[in-house]
Amino acid sequence: MSLLKYSRCLTKETSSMAEVQDVFLSSFADYCDNHRVSSIAKKAAEAIMACRTAALGGHLDFCPNCGHERNSYNSCRNRHCPKCQTLKKEQWIGKRCEDILDIHHFHAVFTFPAELNQIVKQNPVASYRVLFKAAADTIKELAGDSHYLGFIPGFTSILHTWGQNLSFHPHIHMVITGGGMTPEGKWKYAGKDFFLPVKVISRVFRGKFLSELIKLYDSRLIAYQGKNGNNISHQAFNNLMSTCYDKEWCVYCKKPFKGTKGVFSYLGRYTHRVAISNNRILKVRQGKTQISWRDYASGNKTKVMELSNKEFIRRFLFHILPHGFTRIRHYGLYASKNKTTKLEACRKAIGSKRKPKEPQETSLEMVCRLLGRDVRLCPYCGNPLEQHALARASPA
Repeated sequence: MSLLKYSRCLTKETSSMAEVQDVFLSSFADYCDNHRVSSIAKKAAEAIMACRTAALGGHLDFCPNCGHERNSYNSCRNRHCPKCQTLKKEQWIGKRCEDILDIHHFHAVFTFPAELNQIVKQNPVASYRVLFKAAADTIKELAGDSHYLGFIPGFTSILHTWGQNLSFHPHIHMVITGGGMTPEGKWKYAGKDFFLPVKVISRVFRGKFLSELIKLYDSRLIAYQGKNGNNISHQAFNNLMSTCYDKEWCVYCKKPFKGTKGVFSYLGRYTHRVAISNNRILKVRQGKTQISWRDYASGNKTKVMELSNKEFIRRFLFHILPHGFTRIRHYGLYASKNKTTKLEACRKAIGSKRKPKEPQETSLEMVCRLLGRDVRLCPYCGNPLEQHALARASPA
């Protein structure tokens, strides 16, 4: 019997807080009865429901001194699970520390009009690739133009697909070095408070994105269908492209980070974020879920929204990425092929040394650091805990 069939019977770790897992455990089976769910989305949902429950097994921590016992269930490690990202984030940042240049970095965000959402939903892999490519090519072209900067920067692009209210809102967050290598092999800094004209970035990005999309459509590599499943006419597609081209696209550049500390702080917040974190789930009761969200259109005010569990699940599933799709990518000086060549030359040019490799923490050591306590010791008497394996729960 599949996990979905006995999801309501799962035993989970005791928690006084409502979680994304609670919404899925209470309503995902019913949601599947009335909605078509892809195999990838179903796999992610079942991982979230099983995370840190008896379904995945675990171990019993036992203190031989005072008799304290606690069950510790295994994590699902799915990249869409809000419980499993903290450790992955720390491990990823640890590996990237030595590759970041110790200079100020800019933060740019690339978005496209909501009119294109239907195409993107129907062709996620191709559309997200276009988004990455158009954003990266825009920065490479403009930064490399001697009229603006005349150098090759290093930058990291991160795909997010959600808005604060779980709406479908794909966009790229990009961290860009405040300087780069010129064609002559010399280092050149950008201004401290200004990178490139935002309107120029926006219009070049718009042209590249729409051009790539049209190529894919003309080559029949993407489809465009109405809500009824029927193909939209070629003329309707061209009209949509014209409408989007006439719009001013929202691309902006935030204030720069100062040095690697600011970059790591940013990366830690964004790289392994999921559609909604558990601390924004306020209440799950009687088939409804309350979430907190920030309304950017109303001065960044924090508001409360109530959704039916099925609507919450529907919105959450929008943001399950295609299998194997890479949502963090590195370009220019930060591209993998440049780590031992151009990046080293840049360090010499700016008088910065490569950070020495520190002994890599084990997962257990990392957990102890993040929690601020040693989980190997009894929380009551401080005695070392013994562990006994717990078997996975079997379907009833």
